[in-house]
Amino acid sequence: MTQKHWSKFQLLHQVVSNKNIHIKGQHSYYSDCWDNGFEESVVRYLHGDEVSRHWEPRWEIDQLYIGDYVCIAAEAVILMGGNHNHRTDWFCLYPFLDDVERSYQSKGDTVIHDGVWIGMRAMIMPGVTIGEGAVVAANSVVTKDVEPYAIVGGNPAKFIKHRFEVTQVEKLLSMKVYDWPEKKFNALREHLSQSNFNQLEQAVAEYDSRLS
Repeated sequence: MTQKHWSKFQLLHQVVSNKNIHIKGQHSYYSDCWDNGFEESVVRYLHGDEVSRHWEPRWEIDQLYIGDYVCIAAEAVILMGGNHNHRTDWFCLYPFLDDVERSYQSKGDTVIHDGVWIGMRAMIMPGVTIGEGAVVAANSVVTKDVEPYAIVGGNPAKFIKHRFEVTQVEKLLSMKVYDWPEKKFNALREHLSQSNFNQLEQAVAEYDSRLS
């Protein structure tokens, strides 16, 4: 057994077995040093784990989608839709088992797009979408959608700032960086690992011109 250490991590595509968790690519990771790993400790209340995968679902299961190059720090939590039976619009919140189907309310799929960084002990609430390149600060509780390339923090998490100018964010999204073929991504990686946007644009244009 490999000894756990903060310098080690799990690649999600290698460890996820739940058919309701969808991992894009082969680069997203979770820092699993201080718990039992991504599928057992991070993802909560999702049908399809080791115990519930043989159950017959009583409603449509909310799905978890995680993009490529996603970084999930230690002890983060992603809450899913397995126990949405506490009805705040009913007089009694208690989830009576003989009425569980009528009380269930879907929150929708949870989507974490490409290039997101989720900080240590952050909590992602059900049905949230986190846009490409966004950052969720440590100990934050994300209760609503996060814009691409935004930084959010707090409880509940609030918008702090965009990582780049809005026009640059729009151009980054239009580039579809995380959908590039592996060869193109690796060729341009040094230009992605810096902050000069004009240099990135020029490098992309030169690369594309060579292929045309």
